[in-house]
Amino acid sequence: MKKVTALLMSLAMVASLVACGSPAASTAPAAEAPAAEAPAADEAAPADEASAAEAASGEKTDITMWCIAVESDSNRHSYEESIKDFEAAHPEINFTWEAIQNQDYKTKIKAAMAANEMPDIFYTWGGGFLKEYVDAGRVYCLDEAFAEHADQLPENMLVNHKFDGKLYASPNTFNVVGMFTNMELLKEAGYDKVPATYDELIDCCDKLVAKGIIPFGCSGKETWCVTEYLESIVEKSVGAQQMKDMYNGKAAWNNEDFINAVGIFQEMIDKEYFDPEGIALSDNEIKENYKAGKYAFYINGTWNCSDFVNAGMGDIVQVAEFPVINADKSKLGELVGGPNDSLAVSASSPNAELAAKCAFELSQGICHYGYLDGNGLPAWTPDYDTSALNPLTLAVVDIVQNSNATVLFGDNFLNADNANIYLDYVSQIYASAIDGKTFADGLDADLKH
Repeated sequence: MKKVTALLMSLAMVASLVACGSPAASTAPAAEAPAAEAPAADEAAPADEASAAEAASGEKTDITMWCIAVESDSNRHSYEESIKDFEAAHPEINFTWEAIQNQDYKTKIKAAMAANEMPDIFYTWGGGFLKEYVDAGRVYCLDEAFAEHADQLPENMLVNHKFDGKLYASPNTFNVVGMFTNMELLKEAGYDKVPATYDELIDCCDKLVAKGIIPFGCSGKETWCVTEYLESIVEKSVGAQQMKDMYNGKAAWNNEDFINAVGIFQEMIDKEYFDPEGIALSDNEIKENYKAGKYAFYINGTWNCSDFVNAGMGDIVQVAEFPVINADKSKLGELVGGPNDSLAVSASSPNAELAAKCAFELSQGICHYGYLDGNGLPAWTPDYDTSALNPLTLAVVDIVQNSNATVLFGDNFLNADNANIYLDYVSQIYASAIDGKTFADGLDADLKH
């Protein structure tokens, strides 16, 4: 329990650093339309009273939800268990949900937002992704429903979901990018520990290639996976604050440190550190290859801890943060990630007040099961036994406890339009179609702040 208490204190500290320069306090454009707010108390009967009345009459209220917890998603089990608990507790609600693959979901939700044809509850990332829809008046304010959970959901976990002092989503978990390492493969290169410095990492990769072992596997089919590698390199080259300033438009992308970082990434590709087939593979295919021992490293979100433990790799895989490249600008403890994945409510929902209550209840359950499974650290204060946490999740706890800053994933930090521009350039970088200078100039010219 001491470890969990220390973790929560660390998460609060790191999350408070996320807020400095985060989209919640960014220079994003002013709202085109006011965001939806909770109706006054006299506009509708309280949700619990309405539910009781419906239960007595035998009528059910329909509540719908979209998310990304498809069958292959690490969080699938936590969603299924949370929904099972929710349905058992609420026979008065007819709850239906649909899971859509990550990349397809972003396209689907953008179109649905534009047409104002949303489900009652929807999965969202924090930061600029959510803020764009808040500014357009498409998201329901959760302040009233949050009041019932304020003692369970720390304020500092809400930094990427509050805008102008109002809360618009309930965070599920806190995740960062980790460098998952197959220690059996590293031993073949003469390493019995995860490389602690950048020079050691390069030396290790060179030795792995010489042994015919591919160091990294990365999906090019899902460009957000490429950002997990690239942003780790960039952050450990330019520093967390500089990275935030570039996302926020307060600093130019065309700077020597950023261009050098992109050059390092492309040099790794040129040196055959990456599986050349990866550019056409999905993240799930890459992950299966990693489980099969094809790659020594897999850099991705710490929500993957459960997948590797469940695959029987708990004694083989270790997780660490990416090493520092430029010690003059960055340091250990600067991570990519933060409180991000969450549930929000559509302003157009005919049962928005009830949906808000449902969203918090589901979010807390997803956090509960997700933390125990190893899909991320808790955004909600644990009130249950955590003594059986898997070793990879405990290693992530240590990483976060020793951290000092996080920068939200780039495609979530930015709004949807800017994220698409950013991802398009990242895709070109992975394909070696452009160089770092062209990438930097393009972002400076094309991103709108």
